[in-house]
Amino acid sequence: MEKWYLMTVVVLIGLTVRWTVSLNSYSGAGKPPMFGDYEAQRHWQEITFNLPINQWYFNSSDNNLQYWGLDYPPLTAYHSLLCAYVAKFINPDWIALHTSRGYESQAHKLFMRATVLIADLLIYIPAVVLYCCCLKEISTKKKIANALCILLYPGLILIDYGHFQYNSVSLGFALWGVLGVSYDWDLLGSLAFCLAINYKQMELYHSLPFFCFLLGKCFKKGLKGKGFVLLIKLACTVVASFILCWLPFFTEREQTLQVLRRLFPVDRGLFEACLKTFLLLLSVPVPSLRLLGTSPALLLQSFLATYLIWYIPSSSAGIF
Repeated sequence: MEKWYLMTVVVLIGLTVRWTVSLNSYSGAGKPPMFGDYEAQRHWQEITFNLPINQWYFNSSDNNLQYWGLDYPPLTAYHSLLCAYVAKFINPDWIALHTSRGYESQAHKLFMRATVLIADLLIYIPAVVLYCCCLKEISTKKKIANALCILLYPGLILIDYGHFQYNSVSLGFALWGVLGVSYDWDLLGSLAFCLAINYKQMELYHSLPFFCFLLGKCFKKGLKGKGFVLLIKLACTVVASFILCWLPFFTEREQTLQVLRRLFPVDRGLFEACLKTFLLLLSVPVPSLRLLGTSPALLLQSFLATYLIWYIPSSSAGIF
């Protein structure tokens, strides 16, 4: 009983800190023409609500991809659409096509901040609480301390409630996935992690540990018996979850390819956005970066570098 009382206090502290941060301004406020990620999330609500689904990822007169074009997986788009329906009910001006660009008001800021907090309450915070409560061989005090540290992690709070994003959604789904596979709910865990990937493609960084862990389970059970059955069930769960998320974009081949191009924009090259300064500096000692452009060789180098950056720390931590 005491554990749940203390956990409730921790959650309330986490919510208080989150809302306190959200009372301040956000990145890009009052700074045209782009207005920051806050405007990006609002604009995605505008696009998903006013345009048919087959136009969400395509450049058009109503959807200028250079102005915060949708570049996250379908589940993010569906979330934006859900928020847009609520926004339409409260104030249609918030998502009016074209005329709502750069819309800023105290009421709209309150609405947008509330959508992040509700997402936290529904997905991320319950996963954190359950994860910490299920930790084995540690005292109640340490479980409470772990929950407090996770819920007060400044990086996530500042990005989601200060800068403005929904990173807690994908992280929450991923954590539900960890809980699932840890307690042999492998199919539910796989489903949760597929939802994480389909919300934000950066969760692919965590996909290799999931894959290896579940494949290891299949090998332990024996690939000629229960392990093979588990492998088939896992494969069906992954395929079915991706099909359900991507079904509206499977109507035409070009639709699917366009979504993939938006999620993995390798044709833009490496010299863009927040990486531009670093890569320009790196191109001095490594001039091949400029010469290769977006060639297959550079893409392969980028993939290998990313893999090694992940693999070496993972090996040291004993994941493999």
